[in-house]
Amino acid sequence: MTDQKTLFDTIGGANKVDELVDRFYDLMALEEALADLRAMHPSDLSSSREKLKLFLTGWMGGPDIYSPKYGHPMLRARHLPFKIGIKERNQWLACMYQALEDCNIEGALADRLHESFFNTADWMRNQPN
Repeated sequence: MTDQKTLFDTIGGANKVDELVDRFYDLMALEEALADLRAMHPSDLSSSREKLKLFLTGWMGGPDIYSPKYGHPMLRARHLPFKIGIKERNQWLACMYQALEDCNIEGALADRLHESFFNTADWMRNQPN
Protein backbone atom coordinates (compact mmCIF):
# COMPACT_ATOMS: atom_id res chain seq x y z
CA MET A 1 0.00 0.00 0.00
CA THR A 2 1.11 3.54 -0.69
CA ASP A 3 0.47 6.60 1.41
CA GLN A 4 0.68 8.93 -1.59
CA LYS A 5 -2.50 10.90 -2.12
CA THR A 6 -3.76 11.71 -5.59
CA LEU A 7 -4.33 15.29 -6.69
CA PHE A 8 -8.03 14.46 -6.47
CA ASP A 9 -7.69 13.52 -2.79
CA THR A 10 -5.34 16.41 -2.04
CA ILE A 11 -7.63 19.00 -3.59
CA GLY A 12 -10.59 17.77 -1.56
CA GLY A 13 -12.39 15.30 -3.82
CA ALA A 14 -15.49 15.72 -5.93
CA ASN A 15 -16.91 18.68 -4.03
CA LYS A 16 -13.77 20.74 -4.58
CA VAL A 17 -13.54 19.76 -8.24
CA ASP A 18 -17.17 20.82 -8.66
CA GLU A 19 -16.45 24.13 -6.91
CA LEU A 20 -13.39 24.75 -9.09
CA VAL A 21 -15.19 24.01 -12.35
CA ASP A 22 -18.22 26.07 -11.40
CA ARG A 23 -16.01 29.02 -10.51
CA PHE A 24 -14.06 28.59 -13.76
CA TYR A 25 -17.20 28.80 -15.88
CA ASP A 26 -18.70 31.57 -13.76
CA LEU A 27 -15.57 33.66 -14.32
CA MET A 28 -15.61 32.92 -18.01
CA ALA A 29 -19.15 34.23 -18.24
CA LEU A 30 -18.49 37.30 -16.07
CA GLU A 31 -15.11 38.62 -17.15
CA GLU A 32 -15.08 40.76 -20.28
CA ALA A 33 -11.41 39.91 -20.85
CA LEU A 34 -12.49 36.27 -21.34
CA ALA A 35 -15.16 37.00 -23.95
CA ASP A 36 -13.27 35.24 -26.74
CA LEU A 37 -12.91 32.13 -24.61
CA ARG A 38 -16.58 32.25 -23.64
CA ALA A 39 -17.59 32.58 -27.30
CA MET A 40 -15.99 29.21 -28.04
CA HIS A 41 -18.52 27.52 -25.75
CA PRO A 42 -22.25 26.88 -26.17
CA SER A 43 -24.68 29.39 -24.71
CA ASP A 44 -25.79 26.81 -22.13
CA LEU A 45 -22.68 25.80 -20.19
CA SER A 46 -24.27 22.92 -18.26
CA SER A 47 -22.83 20.21 -20.53
CA SER A 48 -19.40 21.90 -20.55
CA ARG A 49 -19.46 22.08 -16.76
CA GLU A 50 -20.41 18.42 -16.42
CA LYS A 51 -17.77 17.22 -18.88
CA LEU A 52 -14.97 19.23 -17.27
CA LYS A 53 -15.97 18.02 -13.80
CA LEU A 54 -15.95 14.40 -14.94
CA PHE A 55 -12.71 14.81 -16.87
CA LEU A 56 -10.83 16.61 -14.10
CA THR A 57 -11.91 14.00 -11.57
CA GLY A 58 -10.10 11.28 -13.51
CA TRP A 59 -7.24 13.53 -14.65
CA MET A 60 -6.47 14.30 -11.01
CA GLY A 61 -6.41 10.62 -10.09
CA GLY A 62 -9.97 10.19 -8.90
CA PRO A 63 -12.46 7.73 -10.35
CA ASP A 64 -12.65 7.44 -14.13
CA ILE A 65 -16.18 8.71 -14.61
CA TYR A 66 -15.66 10.58 -17.90
CA SER A 67 -14.72 7.69 -20.19
CA PRO A 68 -17.64 5.37 -19.42
CA LYS A 69 -20.04 8.17 -20.31
CA TYR A 70 -18.27 9.97 -23.19
CA GLY A 71 -15.52 7.63 -24.37
CA HIS A 72 -11.81 8.36 -24.39
CA PRO A 73 -11.23 12.07 -23.72
CA MET A 74 -9.18 12.61 -26.92
CA LEU A 75 -8.62 16.17 -25.73
CA ARG A 76 -6.74 17.45 -28.73
CA ALA A 77 -9.07 15.83 -31.26
CA ARG A 78 -12.18 17.14 -29.51
CA HIS A 79 -10.76 20.67 -29.52
CA LEU A 80 -9.47 20.73 -33.12
CA PRO A 81 -12.59 22.50 -34.44
CA PHE A 82 -11.66 25.51 -32.31
CA LYS A 83 -8.85 27.97 -33.01
CA ILE A 84 -6.58 27.63 -29.99
CA GLY A 85 -3.52 29.81 -30.10
CA ILE A 86 -1.47 31.55 -27.46
CA LYS A 87 -4.24 34.09 -26.75
CA GLU A 88 -6.88 31.41 -26.20
CA ARG A 89 -4.48 29.29 -24.14
CA ASN A 90 -3.64 32.27 -21.96
CA GLN A 91 -7.31 33.20 -21.47
CA TRP A 92 -8.09 29.62 -20.43
CA LEU A 93 -5.17 29.60 -18.02
CA ALA A 94 -6.03 33.01 -16.57
CA CYS A 95 -9.55 31.81 -15.92
CA MET A 96 -8.41 28.53 -14.33
CA TYR A 97 -5.69 30.19 -12.25
CA GLN A 98 -8.21 32.72 -10.92
CA ALA A 99 -10.66 29.91 -10.16
CA LEU A 100 -7.92 28.08 -8.22
CA GLU A 101 -7.23 31.22 -6.20
CA ASP A 102 -10.92 31.92 -5.60
CA CYS A 103 -11.37 28.33 -4.37
CA ASN A 104 -8.50 28.78 -1.89
CA ILE A 105 -6.25 26.26 -3.61
CA GLU A 106 -2.82 27.55 -2.67
CA GLY A 107 0.79 26.67 -2.07
CA ALA A 108 2.45 23.58 -3.48
CA LEU A 109 -0.89 22.16 -4.69
CA ALA A 110 -1.66 25.32 -6.65
CA ASP A 111 1.88 25.34 -8.07
CA ARG A 112 1.53 21.73 -9.21
CA LEU A 113 -1.85 22.40 -10.79
CA HIS A 114 -0.59 25.58 -12.49
CA GLU A 115 2.22 23.59 -14.12
CA SER A 116 -0.05 20.70 -15.12
CA PHE A 117 -2.74 23.01 -16.49
CA PHE A 118 -0.14 25.01 -18.42
CA ASN A 119 1.34 21.89 -19.99
CA THR A 120 -2.08 20.58 -20.99
CA ALA A 121 -3.34 23.93 -22.27
CA ASP A 122 -0.17 24.50 -24.28
CA TRP A 123 -0.44 21.03 -25.78
CA MET A 124 -3.99 21.88 -26.91
CA ARG A 125 -2.76 24.72 -29.12
CA ASN A 126 -3.46 24.13 -32.79
CA GLN A 127 -2.42 27.58 -34.01
CA PRO A 128 1.15 28.91 -34.10
CA ASN A 129 0.30 32.09 -32.16
